[in-house]
Amino acid sequence: LAKWMQELLRHGKMHFEVKYVIMDPGYKKEILERILKTSELLNIPVEVFQTDVFAVTEKIGGKSPCYLCARMRRGHLYNKAKELGCNKIALGHHFDDVIETILLSQFYAAEVQTMMPKLHSDNFPGLELIRPLYLVKEEDIISWMYSNGLTFINCACKFTEKTSHDETLSKRKEIKNLIKDLRKVNKDVDKNIFTSLNNVNLNCVLGTKKNGKYSSFLDEYNHKD
Repeated sequence: LAKWMQELLRHGKMHFEVKYVIMDPGYKKEILERILKTSELLNIPVEVFQTDVFAVTEKIGGKSPCYLCARMRRGHLYNKAKELGCNKIALGHHFDDVIETILLSQFYAAEVQTMMPKLHSDNFPGLELIRPLYLVKEEDIISWMYSNGLTFINCACKFTEKTSHDETLSKRKEIKNLIKDLRKVNKDVDKNIFTSLNNVNLNCVLGTKKNGKYSSFLDEYNHKD
């Protein structure tokens, strides 16, 4: 994402300023050094800022610290963006993240939703979250990584280091494997999952929710009756 933003700034028609920041949630020294080495290799001028996310999460996150960790990291990023005077935060979520989120929401949260390509912050007025790689497939990012001789880190948190592979098999990984298997039967399944959220037939859903207000199909049905 950082390299893409850099190239867009150099060759695109739209002028903007960009700051490249790395939040250190408590990485081991060798992990941070690897990140900085990759940034140097890509000629990305990064700024590192320190947080205590891993330490706090490990202390009070319980057996499922990922939600707390994600919330804290997002808060630190918003605060840093505000400090730098930025009006947007660009995150590197890709197409596969989007379709996995759709199924995760259905299977484990009993709702239909996904990541949005653009999102205004409720808690930080004037800040907008954007996902420029929204339609880029994960396999293409991995191919680009290998073709440039790069190595990316995974989660690198202390919690996953202390547990076995089976225990850390996340729900997202489970969904990723499911989509992989479905793709063997239907090569367009990932595209269809994505398109379904842009093709919702409101005449054939039981209920919808917007801004916290729920509406049931019975509301209109009984009114017509």
